[in-house]
Amino acid sequence: MTANTALSRRGLIAAGALTLAAPFVLRRRAVAAEPLRLSWNAGAVCFSAVPLAFQLDLFKKHGLEVELINFTGSTDQLLEAIATGKADAGVGMALRWLKPLEQGFDVKISAGLHGGCMRLFGAKEAGVKTVLDLPGKTIGVSDMASPSKNFFSVVLTKFGIDPNKDVEWRQFPADLLGLAVEKGEIHAIADGDPLVWRHTKDPRMAEITNNVCGEFATRTCCLVGVRGSLLRDNRPAAKALTTALIEAQHAAYADLRAAAAAYAPFAPKFPVEELEAMLRSHAHNVTPTGDELRQQLALYTDELKSVSVIKRSTDSQRFAGRITVDLA
Repeated sequence: MTANTALSRRGLIAAGALTLAAPFVLRRRAVAAEPLRLSWNAGAVCFSAVPLAFQLDLFKKHGLEVELINFTGSTDQLLEAIATGKADAGVGMALRWLKPLEQGFDVKISAGLHGGCMRLFGAKEAGVKTVLDLPGKTIGVSDMASPSKNFFSVVLTKFGIDPNKDVEWRQFPADLLGLAVEKGEIHAIADGDPLVWRHTKDPRMAEITNNVCGEFATRTCCLVGVRGSLLRDNRPAAKALTTALIEAQHAAYADLRAAAAAYAPFAPKFPVEELEAMLRSHAHNVTPTGDELRQQLALYTDELKSVSVIKRSTDSQRFAGRITVDLA
């Protein structure tokens, strides 16, 4: 089944990617499908399970009619959109969501989706080939509040390097980070796939580490967040959406080529083979829920406290319990 026949008309209009010949009609259900709006970032290849869910009719399988909304604004705006009902749920990155959720948005995290998608590269000419080469160097990022900056700041602390004093961070547009290295303005790059992937093929760059290394190999990177009022008013719909997304993630893990092909219309500059290679380098079998999810988010919270992103007074276990919901 192709993306042209599987994605819903409303979802495609919202995503701005494809066009349907005719809407899908539920013929064997006595009641209409539950309409929900799901926000995502179409520029993130790690969310390939979302378009795959449409191709496999997984939302419809669970009685949902999902409208896909491509959201490219700030994380605060995204969470506010979910909390205020402009969207019913969204998928996003843990290390971008936790700080805003500390402020009290009415959004609950119901599942993790996968691990991986962030990479740290060093310029060989600048002598940056390992984490221990970074003190005194400048790291380029596309956003000073990005998950990549937060994650690799945590990594630096684990090597005894102060990310606020021992390195400098500089912001550039993602597609200009490579040029900044060439000009000597930065000595390393911290960013996410698909844009950072190009540096894996640059012989002048060394991939120092990523977020599927060592203790992070089974840690979720991205999350499902649902509107608090949806949980209170229609918990079955929130559960159905979470279940469908987890099933889609399992399907992506089982067939990464299919996941890459489903995502390909959103990344026309990358051939399906490259998208598949990116996905293979991630951990698409990491979908924690319940206690496992809470423990992983508590760990992230402790780590973000160590780099002054989360307030040190925050009780990590209590915070993780407050921002999650168990829909199993």
